[in-house]
Amino acid sequence: METNSRKSILVIYTGGTIGMIIDQDTGVLKPFNFDNIYQHIPALKLLDNDIQNYCFDPVIDSSNMNPKFWVDIATVISENYENFDGFVILHGSDTMAYTASALSFMLENLNKPVILTGSQLPLGMIRTDGRENFITSIEIAAATIDDTPIVPEVAIYFENELMRGNRTIKYNAEHFEAFRSPNYPALAEVGVYIKYKHNYIRKPNFKRLKVHKNLETNIAVLKLYPGISENFVRSVLQVDGLKGIILETYGSGNAPTESWFLEALEQAIENGIVILNVTQCQGGSVDMSKYQTGIALKNMGVINGFDITTEAAITKMMYLFGETADPTLVIEKLTKSLRGEITI
Repeated sequence: METNSRKSILVIYTGGTIGMIIDQDTGVLKPFNFDNIYQHIPALKLLDNDIQNYCFDPVIDSSNMNPKFWVDIATVISENYENFDGFVILHGSDTMAYTASALSFMLENLNKPVILTGSQLPLGMIRTDGRENFITSIEIAAATIDDTPIVPEVAIYFENELMRGNRTIKYNAEHFEAFRSPNYPALAEVGVYIKYKHNYIRKPNFKRLKVHKNLETNIAVLKLYPGISENFVRSVLQVDGLKGIILETYGSGNAPTESWFLEALEQAIENGIVILNVTQCQGGSVDMSKYQTGIALKNMGVINGFDITTEAAITKMMYLFGETADPTLVIEKLTKSLRGEITI
C-alpha cells in the first residue's frame, strides 16, 4: 500500500521561472519568499508534510548554472540528508536536464527522492504550470511503501510525467510539456492518480550516501554537420588540457570517412583524449557495427555511448574524470550503466 504519512521535505530553490511572482508596486517579476509558501499554495496543507526551504542567495538564472552550483546543491542535500525524507529542487528549465544528470552521478547510493521541477510560467501568473508541478513533486518526494521511498533516485517532474533525471532532455521552449525521456519509460504518469511504474524505478540499496564533488570541466562537445571544416575539428581536438570529447554523430553513430577527419580523431585518441560517440537524434541508440562509417570509429577506439543523452554524457564524463585521470578507467566506466543512464 502506498502511503503519504507526514514526511519532512526540503525544498531547494536555486532560481528559475517557477519561483517568481509579480511585484504589486513595480509590476516586474521577483523571487518570492518561500517562508510564505503556504500562503501562495494553500493546497500544500492538504498533503500534511513538514516542508522547509533552502534558497540560494542570490538565486541563479539556469543559463548561469555550472558545476560549482551542482556541488553547492549536492552539499545542501548531503548536509540535510539525515534530517529529511525527500528533496525537491526548484530549477530553471533550460539547464535542468544537465543538473539532474550531474546530481545522479554525484549522489552515489542515493536512497531518497531528489525531484527537480520548474515551470514555463511563474507561480505568480494565473495560468502557471508551476503550481501543479510543485505540489505533485512534493507528493512524489514524500511517497513511500512500508516507509521506503517509492522513487529513491534523481528525477524530473514536469507536466504530468516523472522521468529519470539522466534520461531527460528539454525539447520545447514554449509548451508546458517541456521535457521528454526519449529512450526510457516514464517513472510515473500523473492524472487523477499517480501511477508509478515500479519496474522502471531504481531500487534502494540502503548503503551510505557518498557525494562526489570533483568534476572535470575540460570536456568538449563536437557536433558533426555537413561541411564541417578540418581547421575547426582540429582546433577543438587540440584544446589545451582537453580530457574528453562528446562526439555527436549522425543517426546510429555515423561520421564522415574523409581521411583528415579519421586521422584527427585517431591522433587525439593516441594523445589520451577519450571520445564518446552519441547520436544527434533525440531518440535511438548508437550502433557502430551497423555501417562502415561507424565501424571506422569503433576500430580506432571511439567509445560507444549507446542511448545516452548528450546532457548525461557530458556530466558522466565530468564525474569520471573528476574521480580519476586514467583514461582507461574512464573508458571502462563509460561503457557501463552507473545510475541507469544507458541501456546496454
